[in-house]
Amino acid sequence: MSLPAEKPRFGADAYLAWEAEQPCKNEFIAGEVFAMSGASDAHVTIAGNLFVALRTYLRGTPCRVFMADMKLRVEAGDAFFYPDVFVTCAESDRGRPLHNAAPILVAEVLSPSTSAYDRGQKFAHYRSIPELREYLLIDTERVAVDLFRRDDSGHWVLYPSVAGETVELSSVGLGLPVAALYEDAAPEAAAAPA
Repeated sequence: MSLPAEKPRFGADAYLAWEAEQPCKNEFIAGEVFAMSGASDAHVTIAGNLFVALRTYLRGTPCRVFMADMKLRVEAGDAFFYPDVFVTCAESDRGRPLHNAAPILVAEVLSPSTSAYDRGQKFAHYRSIPELREYLLIDTERVAVDLFRRDDSGHWVLYPSVAGETVELSSVGLGLPVAALYEDAAPEAAAAPA
C-alpha cells in the first residue's frame, strides 16, 4: 500500500519567490499554500467601493490603501493573506514591494464559501497583528456589515451596521454610509433566481 504524497511545504522566502511566478493567487499558512478562487460581481463591486472611499479620504496622509493583490504578512501565524482591502500607516510598510505587515484596518468581503473562515481562523490570525485596530466584514448575501474594533484593554468588540446606518471606522476617522459600500452591488441572495 502506498502512502499519500505529501504536500510541498515552503518557508516564507520560498513562498514569496514561488508566488511571484504563479498565474493565480495563493495564500500561505505555516508552510502550506492555498489557492484562491475568483470573486463575484457583488464581491468585487463592494471591495472597489470601499477602496475608492478610503483612498479618496486618505489621500495626502501617510496612510495607504491596498486592494486584493497586495499580500499581508502575519508574522505570528507565519502566514500571508490577500485581504480584500487594508490600510496601513506604518513607516515600516512604506516601499515594501510584495507585502505589508502593520495594517490598522483590514476588510474582507464575505463570500458564502469563505464567510466562516473569514470570521474564524482568518480573524484569529489578524488579531495577532499588534497594529490592527479594526476588522471589517461586509456580507454579499444581505446588507449587513460587522465591524470588530479592538478596545483599550485589547478586547475585540462587535459594531454591526445595516441599511440606512453609517459604519464608523475610527482607525482612520471615517464615517461611511452602508449604502455607499453596496452602491451598484445587489446582495447575491436577492439577485439569485428563485
